[in-house]
Amino acid sequence: MPVMKIRGGDLDLVEYEFTSFSPGENIRTCGLQKDYHLTPVSGTVTVRAPARIHLTVLDMNRFAPDHPGGGGIGFAIGVYCTAEVECTDSGIDIDYSREPILRHFTEVFRQVVGYKGGFKIRARDHRYEHVGLGSTSTILIAVANALNTAVGSPLTGENLRLLLGSNFVEETVAGNVAFGFETGVGPAASTYGGMAVMGDELTLVYRHAFAEGKRLYIVIPPSEISSAGEKEFYLLMNKARTLDYRDRELKSYLILMDLIPALERGDLEKVGEVIWEIEFRGSKRAEVEHHGFEIYHYMAALRDAGLEFVGMSSVGPSIAVITGRPEEEVAKILADLGLQVAIATTVDNEGLKISVDSKE
Repeated sequence: MPVMKIRGGDLDLVEYEFTSFSPGENIRTCGLQKDYHLTPVSGTVTVRAPARIHLTVLDMNRFAPDHPGGGGIGFAIGVYCTAEVECTDSGIDIDYSREPILRHFTEVFRQVVGYKGGFKIRARDHRYEHVGLGSTSTILIAVANALNTAVGSPLTGENLRLLLGSNFVEETVAGNVAFGFETGVGPAASTYGGMAVMGDELTLVYRHAFAEGKRLYIVIPPSEISSAGEKEFYLLMNKARTLDYRDRELKSYLILMDLIPALERGDLEKVGEVIWEIEFRGSKRAEVEHHGFEIYHYMAALRDAGLEFVGMSSVGPSIAVITGRPEEEVAKILADLGLQVAIATTVDNEGLKISVDSKE
């Protein structure tokens, strides 16, 4: 695995060596491992989890691939990943294209709750990978809840969020896994729905329904810039860290003093103003500029057209637009920019859904 250099300032240069490992190694139990009374269900557990828009990290100096946290804000969207789990006598049978990440968390879960049987797992994500819609975290929180329900729900939703965030991995080309970046925004938004505000160490600070009665349009502008792998590492751990040294206090102030009150009032326009300000601050600026200033051009044009909420998700290039205006008007505005609606949906304010199809 490569050795990455992280520069946070003139006197802040360290090296980080990515270490890959086999799924099931380097498990972090988070103090949750104990003797649980397990009651495996007879039948199939199905979980449907909404994906997320990740609006910003609060401070990228507070997280790394092996240290989840950093805080952040984001919301759940009506684009879904599903997981189906059955208890079996032994073994782990996984039907999913990115098998190593599911195998790793399944081994984490088995060790924590002491489950000695097997699982049959079938997972399907929303097929929008590496464009900022959180396919990895969404499919993992869906599988986590399905596994938990399948053995009698020994863990709480908060336990699962902590366990997943502390064991969040991405797969390598060799079929191993390595710890990835995780703020906890995605699993929190997917679990509870609406807008989630996270503090450090995966702490859910605030959650509220968001943009009820409004339409959400996701636009995926063309970009030749990768938002995954080594390029994502260099982006998040170098320029973004430097900018967050400067703007983390301002972003936190905007969220506490302006964003949360606006959410309480249901004031979409004010929420949009706060997010637009954050687009130019700290690590969010680094994420947008990663794709070139064309992304700013697109978003500024959408704001100038009077659309209430415009923000790029995660490291992009997906742009979320929320408005009360009809889809035909939005489509016309986008067409004038050479863009189109990739997904038309709404904010999901309910969170993940669990059902059990019992064989009994």
